[in-house]
Amino acid sequence: MHMEKTVSAAIHYRRSVRIYKEKAIDTKIVKACIKLASLAPNSSNMQLWEFYHITSKETIAKMAPYCFHQNAAKTAQELVVFVTRKDLWRKRAKANLKMVDALFPPKPKAEQSSRERVIRNYYGKIIPFAYSDFLGILGFFKFIFVSILGIFKPIYRQVRGSDMRNVAHKTCGLAAENFMIAMAAKGYDTCPMEGSDTLRIKKLLHLPFGAEINMIVSCGIRDEKGVYGERFRIPFDEVYKEV
Repeated sequence: MHMEKTVSAAIHYRRSVRIYKEKAIDTKIVKACIKLASLAPNSSNMQLWEFYHITSKETIAKMAPYCFHQNAAKTAQELVVFVTRKDLWRKRAKANLKMVDALFPPKPKAEQSSRERVIRNYYGKIIPFAYSDFLGILGFFKFIFVSILGIFKPIYRQVRGSDMRNVAHKTCGLAAENFMIAMAAKGYDTCPMEGSDTLRIKKLLHLPFGAEINMIVSCGIRDEKGVYGERFRIPFDEVYKEV
């Protein structure tokens, strides 16, 4: 491998590669890049994600048809499946509260600092309020409640189950981007794939019911034909708005 690229160089180097060389990549490096993915910013530090690192050629061969025989899947040396786990919000909230206990040894509320009270209230009350739902019914009433309060003051309005699902997927997308930039920095190539039969892949990987596939990222070393043309972007002035 060459010297690791700077962040800017890695971003410019990264392309969605559809055809990879039949050349093995270092699984340890891919795993290290997944670890960097886990350092991505995420909503409330809830980390509602999981990363499935597919190194088995047999499993990759089984997944290719479920990715509609895309070249990026068929020629991949390895795959990484980015999965959201909104259903684990209680467990993740408890983990954050445990982290708070390590920072602030438990003490009577009257002796707690304002920062400690805010954090404990956040993970003990606000997070459960945002994530709790039952068949969408509770989420609907929460939405009505915050909409009424929102008439009088600024308030967080994304409290329905569908809203929190979107939050989990946005968070997972940030992790996937971290991963792809980290891979580019190492001189490895990737391609994010949304086109797949997620139900069949869930069954193949034995994912739990509450898991949702955010995207599948193929990995390898680009073939000279693997990048389909020059990069195209809408003129920057059309998408950049200074306020």
